[in-house]
Amino acid sequence: MEEKQIAIRVTDLKKVYKLYDKPSDRMKEALGFGRKKKHREHYALNGVNLTVRQGEAVGIIGTNGSGKSTILKIITGVVSPTEGQVEVNGRISALLELGAGFNMEYNGIENIYLNGTMIGFSEKEIDEKMQDILDFADIGDYVYQPVKTYSSGMFVRLAFAVAINIEPEILIVDEALSVGDVFFQAKCYHKFEEFKQMGKTIVFVSHDLSSISKYCDRVVLLNKGNKLGEGEPKEMIDAYKRVLVGQYEVPEDDNNLLEDEQLKKAASKNGVRERAQGQNPDLLEYGNKEAEITEIYMCDESGMRTTAVMKGSSFTIHMKVKFAKDLPSPIFAFTIKNIKGVEITGTNSMVEKAFLDQVRAGEQKDVSFTQNMELQGGEYLVSFGLTGYENDEFVVYHRLYDALNVTVISDKDTVGYFDMNSKVKVEDIGTL
Repeated sequence: MEEKQIAIRVTDLKKVYKLYDKPSDRMKEALGFGRKKKHREHYALNGVNLTVRQGEAVGIIGTNGSGKSTILKIITGVVSPTEGQVEVNGRISALLELGAGFNMEYNGIENIYLNGTMIGFSEKEIDEKMQDILDFADIGDYVYQPVKTYSSGMFVRLAFAVAINIEPEILIVDEALSVGDVFFQAKCYHKFEEFKQMGKTIVFVSHDLSSISKYCDRVVLLNKGNKLGEGEPKEMIDAYKRVLVGQYEVPEDDNNLLEDEQLKKAASKNGVRERAQGQNPDLLEYGNKEAEITEIYMCDESGMRTTAVMKGSSFTIHMKVKFAKDLPSPIFAFTIKNIKGVEITGTNSMVEKAFLDQVRAGEQKDVSFTQNMELQGGEYLVSFGLTGYENDEFVVYHRLYDALNVTVISDKDTVGYFDMNSKVKVEDIGTL
């Protein structure tokens, strides 16, 4: 492969931060007091290699703290690496965290000139692009006000308008599009498509797995500073789902994971039940506990535990239950809400006529609900219920509200909450 086809090449990249327990330790070490190290080393990136070719749209995914933003900041020159090399061939335009590259005291117009000049454009060239930038941002007269007065949505509109209208050869975007409204996001993604058709290079970091699946040619998976793999979007999203539940191979030098494992062992030793991946630590819980939900989780169609489900695929919701007394016909239920709290769907064992039996004290049950995922791409919350009737009186044994998060991954969303899976047919019936 010829050198001119490489847009970005990262070789053995490391970024190490020194962590101190207290500010005085930093001072003592800086002044040379004592021979003992006062810091711990944290590897934000640990020997990462990455090659991005011209015209590719490459996504970078991983959990919080995996090194996604750090690698983008190093590529764009915002942060210096501890070790390793970075080679960039082409003019970069970067949209990093909100506020990067903008002066809060300047108005929108002044910041457009500031950003354009930093990238290397003359005032005349910026003048020629000004109307395109203003049209795309579409923030009206606010462009003449200091950006410190902008809402986050207005800010990202202007920042993205500048980033994509200065004719970059490489566009780097870090999560910023999640701030804009749905119509602006649609406009931005349409621009992504245009960029790809023009042969531009895009590097895209996002937690929005649907966008990663739809717009990226290749995906890189990071975890705790290590590169776990790269490949087709679906393959890497599946691997990411394994990362979320700890079912993946770990590089041998991942010291952070060893610490995590020690914490888990300590928690187990002390009788602390480990919280399920994706479980809300602030969930609402109540009931008389005569029957109790002891575990909740989801599995994808392959049976792997996950919090991310591909739209159109089968998935199963599980709840494990134990009973402290004899009960007549307990009812097991789940409900799915969107993040605004609107109940979208749900069912229970009584409605489904799936379980109408009496249970005995000391018994345990594993209850599962299997169905196809037809919700639109996005974030949802799952609630669980364990109820019943005793002498015609409704009893709540245990309820967990907004207990699990589920991410629906989709590359095709229709209107509304769910997809009716319409089959479209267009037939030629002749001409007039």
